[in-house]
Amino acid sequence: MGGCVLVSQHCLVFELFLKMCCIGIKASVATMLSLLCAAGDVGDFVLGKSLHGYCIKIGFGYNLNVVTALVDMYAKMGNIYLAREVFDGLVEKDVVLWNCLIRIYARNCLVEEAVALLQKMRYEGVRPNSSTFVGLLSVYPASGSMHGVRYVTSLIEEEKLELDAVLGTALVDVYAKCGFLGEAMDIFERMESKDVKSWTAVISGHGIHGQPMEAIRLYNRMENEGFRPNEVTFLAILTACSHGGLVNEGIEFFKRMVQEHGFSPRVEHYGCLIDLLGRAGMLHEAFELIKSLPIKGDATSWRTLLSACRVHGDVNLGECVKDVLNNFYSAHPTDSLLISSTYAVAGRISDLTRMEQTNVSLGNYGVLETEGENMLKEAGFSRVEIDN
Repeated sequence: MGGCVLVSQHCLVFELFLKMCCIGIKASVATMLSLLCAAGDVGDFVLGKSLHGYCIKIGFGYNLNVVTALVDMYAKMGNIYLAREVFDGLVEKDVVLWNCLIRIYARNCLVEEAVALLQKMRYEGVRPNSSTFVGLLSVYPASGSMHGVRYVTSLIEEEKLELDAVLGTALVDVYAKCGFLGEAMDIFERMESKDVKSWTAVISGHGIHGQPMEAIRLYNRMENEGFRPNEVTFLAILTACSHGGLVNEGIEFFKRMVQEHGFSPRVEHYGCLIDLLGRAGMLHEAFELIKSLPIKGDATSWRTLLSACRVHGDVNLGECVKDVLNNFYSAHPTDSLLISSTYAVAGRISDLTRMEQTNVSLGNYGVLETEGENMLKEAGFSRVEIDN
């Protein structure tokens, strides 16, 4: 049954359980763990409640492993209230159960609840471990709260936890993503052990925050110290080259990825290379690259090129790309907005006016506004946190 869960054969898990019941085999803890995991994955709340009742009936209601699986199951179904209710119903909890609920709160961006639970955990005398803080740290890049990050960091130091590859990488990642590269590097250098994920996190942080040469230096240092990059590492270094406009370096890294390390480029790798060429104004080279891609059916690459056409005011290529999107992919409001902006950048006011008039006419006939989609552009927002 456990094997069926691993390969997502959930129906087979339930069928095997029914056969067990029919021939009189009693369910073990391992059986219930597989069933609860499968129920959570399929999101069947009625089935989940039934299994919960069955666990209580056969005497597993206070088993730590089963309770942890129940908490996780209800969370997967989106019912965090019930997950907390099950958690609170157990008097003796281990660190795994505490970590499970903290991770659930973090995964659902419930920062205050996650921190409050950590404080309650420590108050009740359960010592947090690396997994506790890794689960909690995952919420902070999205929230942007550096006050929270520093608070968690102080708790890690207070607990005197070793900065191993897992915990150290989580800290490096959150500081780097929030733009505090100096602190990220300080933690990175103090790590007891590093792995390719640690290097990738620090390379990515420098790349996305406008320090491509430092990202390249770190990549070279990583290889010199005997660490082999993976596909995500190359995605990070290609992104760094793209943001920094380093065309030759980006192309060289792409070649090394394929020729030296034997990785087959994914859509994301090609997307970085296309974005790099587009930012550098090498639009026709990017166009030829997209046409030669072994991976077909990727509208994102074409839209990346269309965005570059807007930046450089290349109307002819922009119209060509727009035609490709119209003919082979689902319509998206961004396409018309980008080509309109391309006309404006190129000074083609007559074409811009014509397109706007066409859009108004289509809107009057209800063509541009369909269920779930319209030509309104979503407003953006940003967050700035000011320390007191």
